[in-house]
Amino acid sequence: MASEPEVSKETVLKRDIPWETYMTAKLITSTGLQLLRRYDHRPDNVQAALLDENGVAYVRVFVGILRDITKEETVEYMLAVIDDMLSANPKRARLFHDKALSGDDVYGPFLRLLSKRKWFIQETSCKILTLIISARPSEEISMYEENGSSSSSSNGAQKQPSDDFDKTLAGVVEWLCVQLKSPSHPTRAIPTAVSALAILFREAKVRALFVEAGGVKSLVPLISPASTQQYIQLLYEATLSVWLLTFYERATEAMAETKIIHQLVEVVKVSTKEKVVRVALLSLRNLVKKGNFAAELVGLGMPKIIQNLRLQAWSDEDLNAALDELESTLKDSAKELNSFDRYKQEVFSGNLDWTPMHKDQSFWRENIKRFEDDDYQVLRILITILETSRDGKTLAVACSDISQFIQNHPTGRGIVSDLKAKDRVMRLMAHEKPDVAREALLCVQKILLSPKYVSYMQ
Repeated sequence: MASEPEVSKETVLKRDIPWETYMTAKLITSTGLQLLRRYDHRPDNVQAALLDENGVAYVRVFVGILRDITKEETVEYMLAVIDDMLSANPKRARLFHDKALSGDDVYGPFLRLLSKRKWFIQETSCKILTLIISARPSEEISMYEENGSSSSSSNGAQKQPSDDFDKTLAGVVEWLCVQLKSPSHPTRAIPTAVSALAILFREAKVRALFVEAGGVKSLVPLISPASTQQYIQLLYEATLSVWLLTFYERATEAMAETKIIHQLVEVVKVSTKEKVVRVALLSLRNLVKKGNFAAELVGLGMPKIIQNLRLQAWSDEDLNAALDELESTLKDSAKELNSFDRYKQEVFSGNLDWTPMHKDQSFWRENIKRFEDDDYQVLRILITILETSRDGKTLAVACSDISQFIQNHPTGRGIVSDLKAKDRVMRLMAHEKPDVAREALLCVQKILLSPKYVSYMQ
């Protein structure tokens, strides 16, 4: 694909197509020939007037050519004509849904062309299909989503439009997922696919098909800070796609298995484009509402990021509203996360993670006396974990928590020494995992040295 010379729409539109030959071969009608002669290579204003006057007839001829003629040069030319027509006025996509065409398959020709070898044919077919699908009358979409293609009617002829639509959506989503995983073009396939998704995800059925196809894992890596205009637009459309997906529960479940929260936080932290920040914040707001992501956001420092974002003069009302909602939600979450009872529950489970409370100094200051309960029960379990656990993260967090206890309790060093923790921590200084060895070293320093020397060494 990449080795073949690329063709531009402008070059294709300059071709002279032998329409008379096609009429002789009965591939187009005499009426179609007359319409094409009036339209072909005419100025934009003339073509616009013809479409205003007889747009449905032209759409029927155009689609018929793509359906019945296979010559590559002609197919490319017809796609370029339709793309040019819709680019000049996207509302013309409604012509494909005119009642006069209700018996015609307006999707099929474009869907078949997605499998062609030439990138120009794939890309242009995708653009046209995206516009046609998005122009589908809302009452038809509502009926389709409510009833489904198999139960919209007991009459086979009436079911056909929904059947065609179902097949079209499935085919388009399949092609888009392939482009995200194995692009047909080295630079244009992924931007083309993401642009289409940002439009098509307004349809609930497309979101469902995309998640079922495993598309979320291919889309999420595109959420990454961008600097050039080209990549900023890709980032915007990818983030917009994520936002639209957050309205679908199964999509948020799929996102929970990815690093989407980390990536969205990084985007809002470093991006300067207001439209990018807005959709990223709206995505985070929806994810916090629908999933258990609040703890992760607090741990990633989102409350502080929100404070920094407020220092900028954003004009977008949705962006500012999202900041307000996120700030309120994370405040409530932080209170819950910092409760000592929740901390005890985590320690008693024997599996520790870097949840926010472990590094939150206010948590340790406010709860340090509660470690004395039941003869330092929680501290004793932390020390036991140092010998019993084989999980690197758990060991690292346990060492860090013991360090926090020493640092915040007035007699912490003495208590930890009396409980024979030093030898256990020192053995972990030689642990194969660097983070465990590091936390163990810091803990030993706090056990052996006075606070002022520990502060100096750090």
